[in-house]
Amino acid sequence: MEITVLSAQGLKNTSSTLFSNRIRPFITITIYSPTTATSGYKQCHVYKTRVDDEGVNPTWGDKFHLPTDNAFFANRYSCIYLQLYTKRLIVGQTLLGWCQIPVNDIGFPPVGFVRYLSYRLRDKDGSRGQGVVNLAIKLENIVPVAEIDTCPVIGIPVTVCPRVKDSMS
Repeated sequence: MEITVLSAQGLKNTSSTLFSNRIRPFITITIYSPTTATSGYKQCHVYKTRVDDEGVNPTWGDKFHLPTDNAFFANRYSCIYLQLYTKRLIVGQTLLGWCQIPVNDIGFPPVGFVRYLSYRLRDKDGSRGQGVVNLAIKLENIVPVAEIDTCPVIGIPVTVCPRVKDSMS
């Protein structure tokens, strides 16, 4: 899967310090897919955009090729986690906001089709934050899993009875 971090809009500096009020934002991207052995999540590689020195309305255009498989798309709890930070010279990075992209938002577009998504950022505590992140997602060489997992089936359990041989043969 190819993710392009296009831009962010309406960012607000939530932690002004004595040394710098300037925002130097960058985004980290992490894929989370639930493991089958535990109830926790398996964290994959963390990807990072370059730092944008423009500030409040940054543009990146950075592309990342994230390794995904059918199991990622088959599990409805799989997600892509984005965190937006600002880079500070003395105190290091400070979290400005985050968002979570559920696998259902990506869906199963045709291979090569680009889906544009925008997400409002959340504050550290999960409340509504300042700003929006814009992304483009394109699937590459992914075979969609069976559609059975996405639509519920209601039925009556069937008991399997042994086959009785026909006495006429």
